[in-house]
Amino acid sequence: MVKSRPMSLPPLMPASGRFVSAVHHFPLRIYFEDTDLSGLVYHANYLRYMERARSDMLRLAGIDQRSEHEGGSGVYAVTDLSIRYRRPARLDDDLTVVSRVTEVRPTRCTIGQAVMRDAEELTDASITVAWLTPQGRPQRQPKAWTDIYTRLCQGDDLHP
Repeated sequence: MVKSRPMSLPPLMPASGRFVSAVHHFPLRIYFEDTDLSGLVYHANYLRYMERARSDMLRLAGIDQRSEHEGGSGVYAVTDLSIRYRRPARLDDDLTVVSRVTEVRPTRCTIGQAVMRDAEELTDASITVAWLTPQGRPQRQPKAWTDIYTRLCQGDDLHP
């Protein structure tokens, strides 16, 4: 039987990564479920890792996608994606997804991402997301968000 945590301990929170200057670093570990029959990470899983890292990067930067979506304001959708696989990841590898804003436009932004094993780049990608109305048409992102993206794109540290 599993016992519950003592009441005096704070609740455990999922890892959200952290910003180093304007670059977000998101840690992850490779589990058996991430691999294919060859023992290498299945190619589509890299996109999942990058999505988690982008979501946590935005959350840490102060961008609350959930409240905007629930309020009916809009939602992000991936409109362009390019990815290069350079080296495979394997079971038990400790990796870091490194993310940086590379372009900001009124209706979209582009984020460059790399999956790293120590200093070795395994995969890199460029992902463009557009801010859409609930009906699926492009619209301007909230100004506070474009201000945050612009600061990150310029290399500003949001958390000095």
